[in-house]
Amino acid sequence: MEELIQLYHQSLYRYAFRLTGQTADAEDLVQETFLHASNKLSSLRDYQAARPWLFSILRNRHLMTVRKRSHGQESLNDLPEWPAPAAMDRSHHDPERLQQLLLEMPESYRTPLILFYLEDFSYRDISEQMAIPIGTVMSRLARAKDWLRSRYHPIEDPKVLAPGHVENSPHVL
Repeated sequence: MEELIQLYHQSLYRYAFRLTGQTADAEDLVQETFLHASNKLSSLRDYQAARPWLFSILRNRHLMTVRKRSHGQESLNDLPEWPAPAAMDRSHHDPERLQQLLLEMPESYRTPLILFYLEDFSYRDISEQMAIPIGTVMSRLARAKDWLRSRYHPIEDPKVLAPGHVENSPHVL
C-alpha cells in the first residue's frame, strides 16, 4: 500500500482537487480513497491496473458525496449561458477561473475531461471507469470542451484543448 501511495498520491490529489475545487475536500477524498483501497487491496488482481482502480475508487467516493448533496439529472443544457469573453491573452491562463468553470460543469462531463486531458487516460480507460460506451465518452468530451471553450477562451481559438496542445501547456486545464 505504501508503494501505491507514493506512486499515485499526487495524481489522485490533482484529480480530487479538480472534482471538488477545495484543498481540504480533495485531501479528505484522497485519504478516503487510500483507506478504502487498503481495505480492498486483495481485490486488486493486477498491479498494472492499480492506477485506474484507484481513480475509480476516488470517483465513486466523490459521487457518493455528491449524491448525498443533491438529486437530479445532469445536463450541460441546464447550466447558465454566458457570453464568450471579449478578449483574453492566450499566453496567460487563469487556473482559478478554469477550476470554477470545471466545478460548474456536471460531473458526468467534468470527469472524462479531467481524466483525458490531465491524467492521460484513454477513451477505453474512461469508458471502463465510468461504465459508458466509448462513443459516449467521445461525445461528452466534445460537448464539455465546447462548453468550456465558449466560457474560457475566445471563440477564434479552436486548438486550445487539442490533446497535443495540453502536453506543451500544462496550465490549460
